[in-house]
Amino acid sequence: MDNSRVVFFLGDIQIYNGNNIDVLQNLGLDLSKCIFVSDPPFNIGYHYDQYNDKMNEDDYYNWLAYIFGTQKQVIIHYPEYLYKHSFNIGLFPEKVVSWVYNSNTGKQHRDIAFFGVKPDFRKVGQDYKNPTDKRIAKRIADGKTARLYDWWEINQVKNVSAEKTAHPCQMPLKVMENIIGVLPDDYIIIDPFLGSGTTALACQKYNRKFIGIELDPKYFEIAKQRIFNAQGLFQNCG
Repeated sequence: MDNSRVVFFLGDIQIYNGNNIDVLQNLGLDLSKCIFVSDPPFNIGYHYDQYNDKMNEDDYYNWLAYIFGTQKQVIIHYPEYLYKHSFNIGLFPEKVVSWVYNSNTGKQHRDIAFFGVKPDFRKVGQDYKNPTDKRIAKRIADGKTARLYDWWEINQVKNVSAEKTAHPCQMPLKVMENIIGVLPDDYIIIDPFLGSGTTALACQKYNRKFIGIELDPKYFEIAKQRIFNAQGLFQNCG
């Protein structure tokens, strides 16, 4: 093991502080047994401590292609970026979900593309859209829920959100829980852009094996603390 890397283990959760390409190469994983799930940097000038978020466009897409390859992957991004990523890796998504939210910016939604893996939306329930319908009301009374739709209305994590950390573009836990919940079992989930650790928390909830990699030591420490704090929470939910 490369001792220059900081590593944290908790059950089936492993996170590494280091360069994602170097860590993945050193781990020597069988990627056919893994699914990449990530919200990569957007390349639109966000301020990160350890990363320049404004690369040459060709370099950016080639960088993403090098990290994710043609492996099974679920990528969260703006639609235009996902189209270009899809073209660059030569894969078409099996499924695309729209994640919509209210914001004060020109962009009001992102897409979630499932490459090489088919999600099962029956595995995660949500509230019915028409609860006053008599048939639906009976289903609700029987404890049933609707299957997940392909349109997720979930608020962004804002400065006033209870789950907000110091990470500048933190993913909502509900979005990552939906993604992890609909994926097939028996795969290791990898997030090479761990950030504040939200993907890891979703894997904790669903008892999934997880490997996360974060370049910035500050964000790595935030993720580590969130994972540690969530351990008892998800155990109590089981």
